[in-house]
Amino acid sequence: MSTSLRLEKVTPENVDAALALRVHPHQEGNVAPVVRSLAEAYAFGETAWPRLIFDGDELVGFLMAFLDIPWNEKEEPAERRSGLWRLNIAATGQGKGYGRFAVEAVRDELRRRGTRQLYVTWEPGDDGPGEFYRRLGFRTTGEVSGRQTVGVLDV
Repeated sequence: MSTSLRLEKVTPENVDAALALRVHPHQEGNVAPVVRSLAEAYAFGETAWPRLIFDGDELVGFLMAFLDIPWNEKEEPAERRSGLWRLNIAATGQGKGYGRFAVEAVRDELRRRGTRQLYVTWEPGDDGPGEFYRRLGFRTTGEVSGRQTVGVLDV
């Protein structure tokens, strides 16, 4: 993994590059495109934390965390959770440690904010990212969100 990895906010100067980011074609069914994530980030305001992943000057990925959102509004009081909402790594950047960097960056941000657990959901199946998340230490909670598996990592 490169030592020049960093996160940057989405800005007017880099938004076109963000919108052009494409995952590997076999992953397109597993993660929403960046354009949808940016629309959701706008709609969800301060509870969304979108960031671009750069390796030097090259845009290699996009992540978006969710911060302190009600998980189950039927519970009183509603349980609040934070975690990784989206992770898009460019097709050309697969297998280079960018995904691990992204998860670690979200973990570090949540730790800085005093959060104890990092949640993530993923599409189940052979082409889904479940094995990737399990290798990073996530454990399944037994919950399902929509049809996605819910995982958690202690930060």
